[in-house]
Amino acid sequence: MAEVPPNLTWERAAPPEATGSGPWIEIAFGEGGDGDAPVYIRETSAPDNIVTTNRRKWDAFVLGVQAGEFDHFVEGIEEAEDAASPPLHSS
Repeated sequence: MAEVPPNLTWERAAPPEATGSGPWIEIAFGEGGDGDAPVYIRETSAPDNIVTTNRRKWDAFVLGVQAGEFDHFVEGIEEAEDAASPPLHSS
């Protein structure tokens, strides 16, 4: 397993209005400016479990998300969350 640098700056992938500890995904970019530069990914609930990829693969993933290539993975999630939430009542 590759050594993970101790001084990474982790960026949390959470909505701006999000509060609490998540769990959220966090990303950190390693040194280097080419496609082989490391990218580290972890979840806030298990910060010692870190997945490593490279910048070329990360950029391809981000472009795929932006293009909607993974939308089928989240179909119906919003409706399921709405159904599970208790109704809000105003007084």
